[in-house]
Amino acid sequence: VQLQACGGGSVQAGGSLRLSCAASATFAQYHMGWFRTAPGKEREFVGAITWRDGKTAYGDSVRGRFTISRDNAKNTMYLRMNSLKLEDMGLYFCAARAASRPTPITQIPSDYGYWGRGTQVTVSR
Repeated sequence: VQLQACGGGSVQAGGSLRLSCAASATFAQYHMGWFRTAPGKEREFVGAITWRDGKTAYGDSVRGRFTISRDNAKNTMYLRMNSLKLEDMGLYFCAARAASRPTPITQIPSDYGYWGRGTQVTVSR
């Protein structure tokens, strides 16, 4: 499956953005995740969503501010980001994990077999 993330941009702290991740293949066969990177930092788990029941999980730094959703009919996943902080700035990636794999939700980047190109999120004061 090929993934394409979009929707990044520049926003002031406290603002909101919505990222999208479009998939080329039958979307419902994959659990999906969002990760981000920033200069000098390791790839960080943002959140994930299961393919069947849409169960979600979030990283500690974004829980309560970010929301992941998916529309299997449109082969698209979303990341709604509210109350953005300076530390949220980075390159955001979407990733897919085959639904047949055990442990539907995982925070480990290497557990995801498919990655899209990132979309940049810039947060300013």
